[in-house]
Amino acid sequence: MPTYKLTYFPIIGLGEPIRFMLSYMEVDFEDIRVNLEQWAELKPKTPFGKLPVLEIDGKQLHQSAAICRYLAKQCGLGGKDAEEDLNIDIAYDTFTDFRTAITSYHYDSNEESKNAKWEPLNKETIPYYLGKFEELLKSNGGYLANGKLSWADIFFVSMLDYLCMMAKQDLSVTAPALKKLADQVLAIPSIKKWVEKRPASIPLK
Repeated sequence: MPTYKLTYFPIIGLGEPIRFMLSYMEVDFEDIRVNLEQWAELKPKTPFGKLPVLEIDGKQLHQSAAICRYLAKQCGLGGKDAEEDLNIDIAYDTFTDFRTAITSYHYDSNEESKNAKWEPLNKETIPYYLGKFEELLKSNGGYLANGKLSWADIFFVSMLDYLCMMAKQDLSVTAPALKKLADQVLAIPSIKKWVEKRPASIPLK
């Protein structure tokens, strides 16, 4: 059995999809959470100066989606062929567009430009994407791709709380299909167990 060690900040962010995937697989993993002072020392020792980093038997891997895609192949959450993999990747990349729009607002340190982003984000971008995700979920039997659970579903749901915090709203209120998917993923026993025991997020300063 491989040994897994995940290193990330003490927040949900891009480390949480990997934590969800490892939990889904029901494998033990070391959950290393570093603060900003520790990160300054650790950064030069990572592959490209970024987190998360997952070590599998001591080998460092980076890029959250690539790691989740790899893990999915180990536990049946990928596609059965190239077309299904493509559908999953499209769903993931579309989610990334949505996430990027929200993070661009949340992490903008310029108050003037941040304030200017809020109205189009809140009144245009978020409703547009949520509407499209609802259509996608309904056309795929409640999932983002191929009519079955995939790593893209787990990735989205694992970050949903974080997106809601950054967007200053419950994104599932007007998206019942998304809410149903989230409830379903969070009810998976091994993921439910992880969520119940995971440490609370600590804001980075």
